[in-house]
Amino acid sequence: MHGMESDLKGVNRKALVQRAILASVATVGLLAMVAVAPAAFQILKIIDPKGMRKRDLFRNSTYRARDALLDKGYVEFVQTPSGKKFRLTLEGENYLRRLEGKEYEVAKPKKWDGHFRIVTFDIKEPRKGTRERLRRALRQIGFYQLQKSVWVYPYDCEELITMLKVDFKIGKEILYIIASRIEFDKPLREYFGLPFAK
Repeated sequence: MHGMESDLKGVNRKALVQRAILASVATVGLLAMVAVAPAAFQILKIIDPKGMRKRDLFRNSTYRARDALLDKGYVEFVQTPSGKKFRLTLEGENYLRRLEGKEYEVAKPKKWDGHFRIVTFDIKEPRKGTRERLRRALRQIGFYQLQKSVWVYPYDCEELITMLKVDFKIGKEILYIIASRIEFDKPLREYFGLPFAK
């Protein structure tokens, strides 16, 4: 049993390192390998039980994860004036989107409570990568894009939005609103399969 638990931890660690690399590359667009390391290391907080230095363990894990992502075609190296860098491929974007969708899920109640949940955000241009990742996550969850930075969902998702704030480090840049009515809500009700107001 102990061996099985150890194997599971190894698989989870590998998946986490791969996800950290993909998320880092997706946020920046083009990313040097050395720039991936600190961010992913901070996320994973890897501790080696056998006493290997954390930096060495992280480097080994990162390069193995990188090679696996390259083999799968999720990332590719491109030559730039400042050297070789990572770029996310279309397959990598789709894979990351699936990972983000699995992580951010909302339990839908059997009956709608009649309230819309509105998420609005204002993320400045220097963090446009984070802004795009947030949009992808909301779209994957199933939010309806009402306006450019205004998204609507009919079910309680406050805890999920709190998780997004933490994951994307956006705090007050994203607001969660509960509304009993929205003008011209027919497209919303059709999109979510909600009953129409009498």
